[in-house]
Amino acid sequence: MSGLGTGKKLLSAALLVGMTLHAADELGSAGGKDGSDYFVLRGGLDNCRMKFMREKTGRVAFLGGSITEMNGWRGLVCNELQKRFPETKFDFVNAGISSLDSTPGAFRFSRDVLAKGPVDLLFSEAAVNDYYNGRTAVEQIRGVEGIVRQARIANPAIDIILMHFADDNKMSIIRQNKTPEVIISHEKVAVYYNLPSIDLAREVTKRIDSKEFTWEKFGGLHPAPFGHDLYAKTIARMFDAAWAKPLAENALVKSYPLPPNPLDKKSYFRGKLVDIKIAKLGDGWKIDPAWKPADKADTRPGFVDVPMLIAVEPGATLNFKFNGTAVGIFVAAGPDTGTVKYRIDGGKANTRDLFNEWSDRLHLPVAQVLAAELRPGSHELELRVAPAANAKSKGHAVRIAYFLVN
Repeated sequence: MSGLGTGKKLLSAALLVGMTLHAADELGSAGGKDGSDYFVLRGGLDNCRMKFMREKTGRVAFLGGSITEMNGWRGLVCNELQKRFPETKFDFVNAGISSLDSTPGAFRFSRDVLAKGPVDLLFSEAAVNDYYNGRTAVEQIRGVEGIVRQARIANPAIDIILMHFADDNKMSIIRQNKTPEVIISHEKVAVYYNLPSIDLAREVTKRIDSKEFTWEKFGGLHPAPFGHDLYAKTIARMFDAAWAKPLAENALVKSYPLPPNPLDKKSYFRGKLVDIKIAKLGDGWKIDPAWKPADKADTRPGFVDVPMLIAVEPGATLNFKFNGTAVGIFVAAGPDTGTVKYRIDGGKANTRDLFNEWSDRLHLPVAQVLAAELRPGSHELELRVAPAANAKSKGHAVRIAYFLVN
């Protein structure tokens, strides 16, 4: 049986017990007045516990967007772990970058997480930005599985927690007794790889509707200290449930079984960032070794004061040879961002508008996957600055920080 078939059986089982993540066994101290909690342990968190207790060292990574990058729940969880394991020397890795979702998360995972050394516990959140950045259900699975499978290939014993944070859209869907598509997608990956997960969107919605607090007091999409504290306390309850029983003296760190086939064979678990210097540049392109915007628009860490491949006039063309099933560009999409025309292996030409709804005020980092279902092997991307641009853009600029290859 293929891995996909196994995944479907696992997902069906998960649906029977409740894809909405109401914990039927009321693990840990209750999160709300109704006695519910909003996490599922599945394969548990024993490996990292053994590492923290016995070796007195641990590396914990946090991958996500602005809610992870900002000072809040992440720091509180770091403090919680240090409190639970006071003799352990922790290395906490903040791999949160504002605006980024699971697709760039998969492509940058090697650079921003694995390059720091073996990771014992990974927190990953992308449900908010996967929705707001318009990722399809297929892209959501490919991105999250790209992160998870990559992590498990690098360290088969790594513990991983997937989290679904709250936003207005999710709350409105939950109030219709439905599960948001992005949570369904991420949960498919959690079930397939038997990962713990936390539906904080549902917890926040249900507790607001129980009159425990308001969305305003919580702080909204980017939580106030009150909201960050709630997120951290739910994670602490998950720790309580996962580590409720004493660790057996003969317990051993065990590798988690890796499904022989990915849930989606085109998922980005072989994703990587490729240096812009590899491209063959035509007239009109240049590499700025430490780009920064001339306008006053905001930027994001890692996408300013770094090398950037830039063209500002229509017609500028480059060629990029690669080996893989997917190719794309990681761009800074600002107020003067243009449109590109591209084709793979001399095939049909396509157009991609790089300007988006936030570009007028922000040089937003965006992972644009231009082709995701190529045959395995060698290919060549031809990319040209298009003569036409978005009507809202002030120019035709294309600024590439990295090429993406899966």
